[in-house]
Amino acid sequence: MDFELSAKTQDTCERMWAFMREEIYPAEPVWAAYLRENGEHTHPPVMEELKASARKRGLWNLFHPEFGGLTNLEYAAVAEITGHSPVLAPEAINCQAPDTGNMETLHLFATAEQRAQWLAPLLEGQIRSAFAMTEPTVASSDATNIETAIVRDGDDYVINGRKWWITGVADERCQIFIVMGKTDPAAEPHRQQSMVLVPRDTPGLEIVRHLPIFGYQDQHGHSELRFDDVRVPVGNLLGEEGDGFLISQARLGPGRIHHAMRAIGMAERALALMVQRAKERVAFGKPLAEQGVVQELIAQSRIEIDQVRLYVYRTAWLIDRHGAKGARGEIAGIKVAAPAVATAVIDRAIEVFGGSGVSDDTPLAYFYAWARVLRIVDGPDAVHRRTVARVELRR
Repeated sequence: MDFELSAKTQDTCERMWAFMREEIYPAEPVWAAYLRENGEHTHPPVMEELKASARKRGLWNLFHPEFGGLTNLEYAAVAEITGHSPVLAPEAINCQAPDTGNMETLHLFATAEQRAQWLAPLLEGQIRSAFAMTEPTVASSDATNIETAIVRDGDDYVINGRKWWITGVADERCQIFIVMGKTDPAAEPHRQQSMVLVPRDTPGLEIVRHLPIFGYQDQHGHSELRFDDVRVPVGNLLGEEGDGFLISQARLGPGRIHHAMRAIGMAERALALMVQRAKERVAFGKPLAEQGVVQELIAQSRIEIDQVRLYVYRTAWLIDRHGAKGARGEIAGIKVAAPAVATAVIDRAIEVFGGSGVSDDTPLAYFYAWARVLRIVDGPDAVHRRTVARVELRR
């Protein structure tokens, strides 16, 4: 294994860093001010400016080898950089969740007509999308539990059920939902589910509310939905009936690399802020940086970040060579390890900052909230530990 960045990756990372310094970081206060003045789910115009610049810089759709020309390992380094500004940077280069997973899903399983209608505008950054799997009344970490019904009625499917924590819905640009439900409750457990495409304006689809994360309302939202006799044509089916579980597993593998590396990026920015604060703040007659307890926080953070980065790189390397199936245990492992490290490092940074660390004067409070949420989204830690244990027991 050689994790030295290729010349192409180094060049991409250098261009990404230049984009961060010259445009992304300066746009953060502009973005926040617009949302305060116009509403938390509005779309700040600065994002379209950033997207146009990203395309000119050749930083567009980098998340997928066929779209951006980078392997999973090569993209991992770029994803880490975007994690330094996790709200703006991923979307600016059209590499934001859940759209990346949805684009990959459409690329793999959609018909030519479906790809033309939905994948093409997603790749152009013209619309956004949502992935509706999680439900409020069942443990959705086991996808076979889902209760939303998708029933064939002539040339239509009729959908009834509830979903929640569906990311992206509060943004009016979110025009298409990939909805997972049961088409055949009598089939064996992993063949009961299917996925259908539901446009935002379909009658019977109700957006009930937008859920906060530790009090934060993200611009794109995490929403609760109700499907009441929602009708879509049979041609909106993804793949074949019964393919829903298979599609969900294919969708989540590489995406966990992206989440993990962005978490590492958040941890790196938190560590940089911690170091800066420790040098500038004086307590008990000397800078915090000279206090042994603070040095320990800094050192432990550096050790943990470097460890988990190598873990993620190895996982990306395995996916590039053997596919997601060949790295199943590692994918589950980094989903546990990276958010845990990010949460720990950000918490230490908050400790060094004191009261200002839990305010909105720094990005640390939001980083902490989102890092903690990452230990639940795409499956909670307990489920991924179970996967790692099963792989190890078989080994």
